[in-house]
Amino acid sequence: MFRRTFWFTAGAAAGVWATTKVNRKLKQLTPESLAVQAANKAVEAGHRLKDFALDVRDNMADREAELGDALGLTGPVDPELPARRFAVIDNHAKTPPKYLESTQYTADRAGSRDPQNNRNEDH
Repeated sequence: MFRRTFWFTAGAAAGVWATTKVNRKLKQLTPESLAVQAANKAVEAGHRLKDFALDVRDNMADREAELGDALGLTGPVDPELPARRFAVIDNHAKTPPKYLESTQYTADRAGSRDPQNNRNEDH
């Protein structure tokens, strides 16, 4: 009699445990839950990429400083040398060059080609 009660109770407990486990897994596989999980993974991946980019930037700055020291770019300037010159670009000083229109050809540039019969044009 006690054996039957024991096995009945063990079977009922196993059934409840299995049902609970299956219901939890089904809730995890609903479309809403999958969307939330995907969003969380995407945010986590974004944070990892941001951390990686910050590490790369820091290491790049450290390496540039090392190379500057090794090449003597950051050290004191020798007074016997002339001062450093920096190029100044004035974008408004010159007007842009005027180019020939596509139908105007000169004899030296186009040879004997006729612009009206150019087979390389896209039609």
